[in-house]
Amino acid sequence: MLKAKIKQRCEKRSLSKAVGVCRLFSSIQSRYANKLQADKDIKEIRCNYALDNFELGDYTSDFVCLKADGSYLVRECVDRRHLTKPLTIRLLEASRLYWLHKGISDWGIVVNSEVANG
Repeated sequence: MLKAKIKQRCEKRSLSKAVGVCRLFSSIQSRYANKLQADKDIKEIRCNYALDNFELGDYTSDFVCLKADGSYLVRECVDRRHLTKPLTIRLLEASRLYWLHKGISDWGIVVNSEVANG
């Protein structure tokens, strides 16, 4: 999860499954985007999807993807060392509840060790 109007260096990439240009702000996001691009069950990728009326401010979810069966999945990329920080925990739980309220239960966290070799 990132602030909606983040100002930092990013990698801009065009992916065949992506809506628009993907702006990837971390190596975790970049490597996970490659995994999503290669996954045959993923039909469409949206990067840094804005969370409207999010209770904690202007934030985005890292990936919101349309799957082949018509359902959606949401993934938040987090560096392992930030998983115990209180703000990170609050943001992730708020994101999970936000998407659950919208009917999306396939929500998960991607940490750097899970995508290290991708």
